[in-house]
Formats: sequence, C-alpha cells, structure tokens
Amino acid sequence: MDRIDRKLFDSICSFEEDEAAREYYYESMYSKTGKLKKDGNEEILKEKILRIYAALFCDDMDLPLGALAGFDEVDATADRLYIGSVGLDPEHWYRMHHHFPVIDEDNFERFAALVITDLKAGELHELLVNEGKTLVIGEADPLSMTSEQRKNQETRSVKVAVKGGDD
Repeated sequence: MDRIDRKLFDSICSFEEDEAAREYYYESMYSKTGKLKKDGNEEILKEKILRIYAALFCDDMDLPLGALAGFDEVDATADRLYIGSVGLDPEHWYRMHHHFPVIDEDNFERFAALVITDLKAGELHELLVNEGKTLVIGEADPLSMTSEQRKNQETRSVKVAVKGGDD
C-alpha cells in the first residue's frame, strides 16, 4: 500500500495538536515501501519522500541522482515554493500558507513529507485537478528580495500525474 496519501497529509497538518496524528505520521514514515535499496535493505517511506523531494526541488544543488534531500537541501528550498504564482501574498507562499514557521533538524522531513503528500493527495493536488494551480519554484524568500529581483526571477511549475506512477 502506498502511504503517500490523504491520511498522511492530514496527519502532518494536525501534527502539532494531535497525538494520534503524530503517531500515524511516524508509523507511516517508517513503514517499508517494498523497494530494495542498493545496499539490499528495504526502503522506508521517509527515504522515498526525501528522494522525491530531492528530485523535484533540489536539482540545482548538485545532489547525485537518487540522493535523499537532507536538512540543508530542504531548508534552502522551502522558501522558494509558492502555490499558483510567485508573490508576497502569504497565502501563496507555501511554507507560510501551511503555518510552518521554521525549518530545522527536527522538522525538515515533516516539511518534505507535507509537500510530497500535498502534491499527490492533498489540497494542492485538488487545486491542480480542479483549478489548474500548481506548486511553483521561485527564488529564495520573497520578503528579502528587491522588487527588481522578484521581477527577474526564474520560476517553473511542478505537476504530478493525476493517474498512475510510482512516485
């Protein structure tokens, strides 16, 4: 069973205030995916999510193909993610939209899981299907950028397949 689903997304959104959500999150993240790694051990969901995150959002960070995103990579990319468009509106700045004030060693995996589950089964997936809105990768923290930097930034949208696919 693929645990990158709506229930995992909801557990991440309720993580801070709900003990059952935390338990489900940890149970899911340490569940086996059925895929063998090069070392012969079975991959866990946390590794799969960090691998997908690295492939989608860390392509400019010189990670080897198939590498997992770590704290540094998630921290460096978290403030570049927007919903639908790039701008100062906190409802479109992904991390602020989800009330995720800090990325640190204790929660970077949860943030990566939030992004990936949202793309596959959460509200962002529903926006993609119903309204055509996507997750946009922009430059770092728009609040620290000049208007000229915001105007000239390069962006790209990330879409996930609505049907099929392992990741």
